[in-house]
Amino acid sequence: MVGELSKIVLMETEGNWKNEFGRPWMIAGPCSAETYEQLFQTTKAVYDLGITVVRAGVWKPRTRPNTFEGVGEPALEWIEAIKAEIPVQFAIEVANVQHLELALKHHIDMVWLGARTTVNPFTVQEIADALKGTDIPVMVKNPVNPDLALWLGCIERIANAGVRQIAAIHRGFSSFRNTRYRNEPLWQLPIELKGRLPHIPLICDPSHIAGDRSMIREIAQKALDLNYDGIMVETHPDPDNALSDPMQQVSLRQLADIIGDLKLRKDTCDDALFKSKLEELRNRIDSIDHDIVENLANRLRIIEEIGQYKKENDVTILQMERWTSILNSRREWSKALGLSTDLIEEIYKTIHSESIRKQTEIFNRSPESPS
Repeated sequence: MVGELSKIVLMETEGNWKNEFGRPWMIAGPCSAETYEQLFQTTKAVYDLGITVVRAGVWKPRTRPNTFEGVGEPALEWIEAIKAEIPVQFAIEVANVQHLELALKHHIDMVWLGARTTVNPFTVQEIADALKGTDIPVMVKNPVNPDLALWLGCIERIANAGVRQIAAIHRGFSSFRNTRYRNEPLWQLPIELKGRLPHIPLICDPSHIAGDRSMIREIAQKALDLNYDGIMVETHPDPDNALSDPMQQVSLRQLADIIGDLKLRKDTCDDALFKSKLEELRNRIDSIDHDIVENLANRLRIIEEIGQYKKENDVTILQMERWTSILNSRREWSKALGLSTDLIEEIYKTIHSESIRKQTEIFNRSPESPS
């Protein structure tokens, strides 16, 4: 199925976003549609900046009850009225079949499935079934937790319904770690999704990743540097008094500044000297990577010997004192070499996990089994 999905291109025919909107495709609008006046003012300002796709929250699935959860269907009526005056398209979140049916009834141009919806295959399947026979573009946000299979599965279900206008939205992932982000970006996951589905456009939602308007420009630029196809930003005429997520919404003036500051990189450079130098550097990386893989293989062979030796002497697999010593010493080595200690820690946690797995396999091996 993933092979089939790789053929899907959002707006492949008429309305191709790369032809119609250019790259990057910009989407902006309020976290929530609060009043007609607020939505009209925001839409007009966004359109004046050259952005023709407006996002607006109609239903807001909040973590706790008794908070603002969106105005519901009246906001869809506001959207229809605004579209009659301003030539924009609107994208909204749908969390269930009833939301989708109302969106179609009110001629919403695009919908997205939010992080809380993506995690539930039952709900996704119900929405997918309701999408059959429609041609509305569907954007799929990553699930709350860093689960690539769930993200891919949601896209597969939507594609199986016959939808051929699909995009992925990267909005970051919940994390137990203490980070500066509201939702940790974990850039490698959307990059892996793009590797699996190279023709599915990838959009970054820096507002939900950051949770803080001061970081939005930085995250949006990184997404463009990573060759994302689009950016979705939350904006509000008076962010501090917004009814939902005030800290992550930028003012209309800030949105203009962010757009003006963003730099779009080229996909490649045709300069012969650039190509020659790049090839030389990549060859050096290939050589170093070969040595890394060879050394890793040697390390794991020694781990297998250690595992066998522990088994013969009835010694536990996990030795916390040794593991703590390894982690601390590798951190110190990385500091001395000017490397990120977080990077080294993540690498060694992965290596340690594989070491535990290999030793467990040895412990579970019966005496008659071949080594």
